Order: sequence, then structure tokens, then C-alpha cells
Amino acid sequence: MTAARLVARCTRGLEAVVAAEILALDLGTVTHLGHRAVHFRSSRPDPQVTGLSTADDVFALVARCPDIGAARPGLLRLADLAEHADLAAPMRLRERHAGPFTGVEVSASFLGRRNFNRYDAEDAVGEALARRLGTAYHSRRSGQAPPPTHSGWRLTLDGVHTALMLRIAARPLHRRPYKRRSIPGTLHPPVAAAMARMAGIRPGHTVLDPCCGAGTLLIEAAYHQPQARLRGLDLSPDAVAAARANAAGLPITITHGDAARLPLPDGGVDRVLCNPPWGAQVRPNGLLAASPARWWRELRRVLAPDGAAVLLLPDPADIATGIRHGFVPTEVHRVRVAGAQPFLAHFRAPDRPGR
Repeated sequence: MTAARLVARCTRGLEAVVAAEILALDLGTVTHLGHRAVHFRSSRPDPQVTGLSTADDVFALVARCPDIGAARPGLLRLADLAEHADLAAPMRLRERHAGPFTGVEVSASFLGRRNFNRYDAEDAVGEALARRLGTAYHSRRSGQAPPPTHSGWRLTLDGVHTALMLRIAARPLHRRPYKRRSIPGTLHPPVAAAMARMAGIRPGHTVLDPCCGAGTLLIEAAYHQPQARLRGLDLSPDAVAAARANAAGLPITITHGDAARLPLPDGGVDRVLCNPPWGAQVRPNGLLAASPARWWRELRRVLAPDGAAVLLLPDPADIATGIRHGFVPTEVHRVRVAGAQPFLAHFRAPDRPGR
């Protein structure tokens, strides 16, 4: 049996984290880490492949050739790629995971300047695929969302290769069913899942998000380790309401509270997961607005001696601030989220006197 060639697309900077999840779940052999992409092979694609929590999406690799370059005539090569690619195995895989389809839609992205736009590339491929499959093609040029029953194709040009891929799930993996409510600054779910995995949460651990927003971090932690004790606080009533709605049915406690004055005993928290409100998307309020340093002092107070914190921080200066408060960074990834490039950092709890 020929091994399926699969590609997990992800947030920039999480490639190694996605590869680690693929290996931990025994989903296949990782063959290449590229720009926002992890290539892997599997002789028996497991149903869990569509449950990769740290990936934005997962595709069957249909065809790959050298990058077509910047000139418009290269669009003819894209159409030719779609015309002659072997579609049989990827289509079987897609139908096994997502059922029948009624049409074709294509999403394209490329690195570097080109003398054509993404819609030109999408239409060249999409029209060729639709002709081959005898079905409708939905162009994204109109700005309208494609019908949910259309098969999702992905085209990437990274300066070295052109890759044509087919989504094997019915919809992108990053679109979580639990996302009933959202608020400004809501964290991208695969990034939250990566943070939960980095934290090393074990059964019985008390996990805290002191600025929980819409609850994304705690929900991803609950799916990763359902036997943990999960608690979130937020000063915003809208955030508390959104988090409770999103976490409905999960063992997560959400309450109103100020991250600079946590209603928790000293050393009572094993893991902290947080995207603190340092002003990138959400301004700090309450006691933090007057004294941001209180956040770090409270974090230090509530963490157990062997505890850890996984934080999304906007600037290297924030990592330095954590170090000044005694936290020890053990893993750092720079990621691209919503146009910014924050740091995903794992900190070991500060040493206690007498340790």
C-alpha cells in the first residue's frame, strides 16, 4: 500500500510543535518542515489526523513541482498541474473523512512578488479541477464564501515549490465547534492548543488562566487533559459570559476576578496558561492598568514550587521582565498571530527559598 502524503498547515512558528504532536499521536513519519507546513507520510491515515489540535488544517498532497515564478505565463503551468495530477487516492481519502462533495473551491497563497494575484492562481487551478471532476467551481474572487459541501483545495507557492493539496476534513481544523462566542483579542485555537501541550499538564493538576477572555486556552487544555482542574478569571463581564458559553458542558470554572489580586492561596496552582492583556489587542484594566508588575508578582505567588507558566508575550522585553521576577524560560517560539509576532514562552516557576 502506497503511503499517503499529508501536509499539516499551521501558524508560522509552530511547525516543530505540530511535528511533535504528529509523532506523539503516531500519525506518521515527518518528512519535512517548511514555511507554515509539516509534511508527513502515513501508510494508514488514522481518523485522528483530522483531530490535530495544533494544526490549522490538514491536506493530502496531490502534486508538487518547481515554483512557477513571478510571470503570468506561469498560470498555464498551474492549470497543467491540475489537469495531470493523480487525483484518485486524495479524493478517496477526502471522501472517507468528509463524505461526498458538490463542487470545487481553491485557496492560494504565495511568498514573494508576483505579476498575478491569488485569484488568478485560484481560478487557473479551480477551473481545471472542475472540468476534470465534472462539477461546479466557486471562485473566491466574488468575495462570497464557498458552499460548505465544496471540496477545499489549497495551492501554495513558497519560492521553491508549487504544491497542490486537498483538504481531507469537511472544514478547516482551526474552526472549533465550541466557538459560540467571541470577544476582541480571542486567541487562535491552534495556538492555544500548542500552549496547552507545551505546559505538560497532568491528571489532577490545577490549571489557571487569570485573564481567560473567551476561554479558548482552558477549553483546549480540557480537551488535552480532561482530568485537570481548570479555572479561569476575567475582569470583563462580556469575557466571563463568552467563556461560560464556549465552555458549556466542560469541567471548567469561570469567575469574575482581577488578575492582579487572585482569590487563590499561595502555591496552589500547578500550571498557568495565559495571553495577558498587555495592550496589543486588549488594554489592561483594574489593578493591572496602574501597575502591570502586579501580574508577575501574583503569578509568582500562586504557582507551586514545581509549577510552570506558558504565556503569549508581545515583546522580548516581556520575557526579560519575567526573568527579573525569577521565572526561568525553558522554551520559546516566535509565532505570527493576527499580523503580530509575539513570543510563546514556557517558564519554570521561580526558585523558592530553601529549595
